Amino acid sequence: MAYLLLAAAIVFEVSATLMLKACKGWELWWLGLTAISFYAVAGFLLAIVLKTMNLGVAYTIWSGVGIALVCTASALIWQQQFDLYAALGILMIFAGTIVITLKSSVIIQ
Repeated sequence: MAYLLLAAAIVFEVSATLMLKACKGWELWWLGLTAISFYAVAGFLLAIVLKTMNLGVAYTIWSGVGIALVCTASALIWQQQFDLYAALGILMIFAGTIVITLKSSVIIQ
């Protein structure tokens, strides 16, 4: 259940970040307010996750998946550059996330 809630938190956080771009510096203020609401939901869900999941594991997954999704969505929605280096960077983030999540004795409970 914790991983499902973490996935939902990531979706809300990524959606909020994309809305900040879409609100064009608060010209479209309702998108900015929606972004703030989505960040609040993401924080609430993450807090619930942290009751049962180690902070290091949760934050590693949160940040790694979030970065990859924001980079990918930005390329698809706003045609921002997504080149070989971006792809390699995302692959390294995923590799690091997997190593930390599965193998690090520092963050395993």
